Parts: sequence; structure tokens; C-alpha cells
Amino acid sequence: MSASVNLIGAGHVGRVLGRLLAAHGFRIQQVLTRSAGSAQEAVAFIGAGSVATACAQLQPADVHVLAVGDDQIVPACAALAQAVPLNGSIVFHCSGALASDRLQAARAAGALVASVHPIRSFADPAAVAAQFAGTFCGIEGDEGALAVLTPALQAIGAQPVPIKAEAKTVYHAAAVFASNYLVTVLDAALRAYQAAGIPEPVARQLAQPLASESMANVFRLGAAAALSGPIARGDLATVARQQQAVSAWDAETGALYRALVAPTTDLAHRKQQK
Repeated sequence: MSASVNLIGAGHVGRVLGRLLAAHGFRIQQVLTRSAGSAQEAVAFIGAGSVATACAQLQPADVHVLAVGDDQIVPACAALAQAVPLNGSIVFHCSGALASDRLQAARAAGALVASVHPIRSFADPAAVAAQFAGTFCGIEGDEGALAVLTPALQAIGAQPVPIKAEAKTVYHAAAVFASNYLVTVLDAALRAYQAAGIPEPVARQLAQPLASESMANVFRLGAAAALSGPIARGDLATVARQQQAVSAWDAETGALYRALVAPTTDLAHRKQQK
């Protein structure tokens, strides 16, 4: 008999997981959102399930997916635990920033709890659902929950990666470093080129091969081996001149340059030790 699933919250992540689980033998039972209209849209996207607009309407299920915003995880879990018998079921949320310990209300009600965080953008749910194979998912939680969820995730094409629950926030910050802050550093490079009189479109052309080759080397060789430039060469005089010049041009960008010197120096030391 296929496992039954209730979906609480049906934004982009919830809809994609619902469609994939339904396509791989799971029985989507009910889809709960704040409005019947959004729940109906989610049911249509998933191709399975029925509409619910309150926890009191939910039936017991083997798995409850909390695909809600981070600020709604605790209250949604509490409402679920109060409305539905959870003993022996699995409850998991999809936050990248919060750990499964936010699901204490479900655990107290007898459920096994976990968190499952798909590491990708869900801007286009239909495209993500069609191309989900290979998606990494950071997972942590109760051993019994992970024993069920790991093969389920593998069945829908995911690659589960166990993470430490106590380091969940640091894990999420890793994505910020790898994406958001990388863009910020590249913006500094583009603005610095423009300060030297280079038009912005040309600045992008100049920065692209440097950035692309550096990224390719990091993923091919590792960060320490990929490091180049004045700090890697031990040319501290050049670093000092650059820091002074950048600070004189733009104080905030100068502070960013200065903040990166120490960690880059540590990385250079690691390179020398290899």
C-alpha cells in the first residue's frame, strides 16, 4: 500500500514535491493552504489530492509535509499536532535555515520529525519538476524519519545529503556565500573597472573569464589550489596599495576589500601547506 501524504502549504516547493511524490507512488491525500483557490491550483498542478483550508479538515496520514515559510513552521506544526493524530507518522519541513527541532509539537505527539531542504531555485515549478533529477537535498532529523525519507527522495531523483542539525544555519549561510555574496564581490569588481573608466558592458566582458576560470578551478581543484593573485604570491605591498586606493575611491568597497584580506591570507597558507 502506498504511503499517504498531506501537504501543508503549497507554494513552489510544496507543489513540486507534491507532483513528484504523486508521480512516484505516493498517495497525495490533502493539500492545505490559507485559501481554497490556492489549494485548488496546487491540486491541479500536482494532479492529485483534495482541497483543505484548515487543519481540522485533515485526515491522518503517513507523512505530513510542512512546505510553509520559516516563520510559519512552528505555528503550523502546533496546529497540525492539535488537529490530527500524529503518533507513528512522519512530519518534515523544507526550510534551509531551520532545523527539525522546530517540530517539537509533532515529536511530542508521537511523530518522527525531519527537515528536507532541496538546494535549488524554485522560480519555475513546472521546469523544476521536469528537471528535478540530481537535485541535492540537505536532510537531518530522527533516524526513523530519515530511513523512510531517504529512499523516497532518491525515488523522485533527489540526492540526499545528511547534515548536522546543530549547524543548519551555517549550512544555509554556505548557500549565501556561494551565490548572494559571490554576486556582491563581482559587483565590486565591475564597479572598480568602471571607476577606471571602463564602460559597464565592457567591464562584464573583462570580469567574465577571470570569474569563470576561478570558479571552474575551485570546483575542479578545491579552493586553496585555485587561489591566485597578490596574496597567494605574498605580494603584501601590492595588497596594501590596492586597499588604500580602493578605500580612497569608495569607503564601503574598501572595507569589503579589507575584510577579505585575512581569510584570503589564511587560504594562501593552506595552499602553501599542500
